[in-house]
Amino acid sequence: MAENKRRKIHEELEVVKEGFANGVAPGFPLNDLQKQHMIEDATEAFGAFLTALKCDWENDPNSNETPRRVAKAYVNDLWAGRYTAMSPITSFPSDGYDGIIIERNIPLTSMCSHHHQVIGGVVHIGYIAGDNGQVIGLSKLNRIVELFGRRGAIQEQLTSAIHNAVEKITEGNRGVIVTVVATHNCVSCRGVKHGGASMITTKASGVFRQNTNLARKEFFDSIKINNGGHQI
Repeated sequence: MAENKRRKIHEELEVVKEGFANGVAPGFPLNDLQKQHMIEDATEAFGAFLTALKCDWENDPNSNETPRRVAKAYVNDLWAGRYTAMSPITSFPSDGYDGIIIERNIPLTSMCSHHHQVIGGVVHIGYIAGDNGQVIGLSKLNRIVELFGRRGAIQEQLTSAIHNAVEKITEGNRGVIVTVVATHNCVSCRGVKHGGASMITTKASGVFRQNTNLARKEFFDSIKINNGGHQI
């Protein structure tokens, strides 16, 4: 059975223009030296940004390392999905299993492309491999969320990116569904300043597109969200 394994590298899953906030950086993946040069450049640029905001960061003991801290956070954590390659994702024959596969409550940390504020929440993924389809190792779904989440993002586009990646990997599937439930600091910390509001987005394909389909109902029952999109 081992010869029936399939491997997808992340380049096969990318659909966004290179260089965009929710795409990979030019020259991706970057090596350690390239990342270090980027951190140095970003440190200098963020220092200039703070200076433009009339912040005497160089003499403030609580801020004099802030430009470097922020630069390292972007490169190594917040936007790591733009710079660091994910290991290939291996899928396996379903061996006739035709039931729904669901992973719930995958942690999501991302960043709004508009205001560079944190998006935090969870991702729920379901799919039906079908008789001749492929199944993904459980932790690989988490890796897909990390790959696309650790970038600049718009939640609708992020939902689509995760869905499309799972759909490509599970070739021959009968349907894929992805729901993202997240809060946005750009809503709670600026503008309307409303804390506690959350956004729910769903993308579905195959059998999950039909509101009356039992698989769709099973998915939403499992994650405790009804077809209308309301938390219950």
